[in-house]
Amino acid sequence: MDKIIEDDIDKLTHRIIGCSMKVHSTLGNGFQEVIYQRALAIEFAYEGISFQRELEMPIFYRDEQVGTRRVDFFVEEKVMVELKAIEKLEGVHKAQAINYLEAFHIADGLLINFGNTSLDFKRLYNKKIITKDNLKYKSE
Repeated sequence: MDKIIEDDIDKLTHRIIGCSMKVHSTLGNGFQEVIYQRALAIEFAYEGISFQRELEMPIFYRDEQVGTRRVDFFVEEKVMVELKAIEKLEGVHKAQAINYLEAFHIADGLLINFGNTSLDFKRLYNKKIITKDNLKYKSE
């Protein structure tokens, strides 16, 4: 029988989503991404969630740096959060966010879209990294 494990990463992602819902319910949709990013930073600080915003991280190919990419948020040094303010999330947005997880060797991420009338979010996993925190079920 499978049992859902409520771990630290699950709790953190729930808190991040809760903050995002608060921002979306207050501001609504229609603003540029940077507005939601600034508001979410305020909400994280208010909720006591540690984060780095616009964290520039290197991208490597064969152990050589080929560029950098900024993640919107790196929350509590555990979860990458990528924001969008578009009408609809497409597969390309999810694929891009997963590529960032893999390039930065981060296990867990969230893709959050403020651009629709309802907040849209996807929890993402780096399948190249296996940790107890990104396992959802445990056999008894």
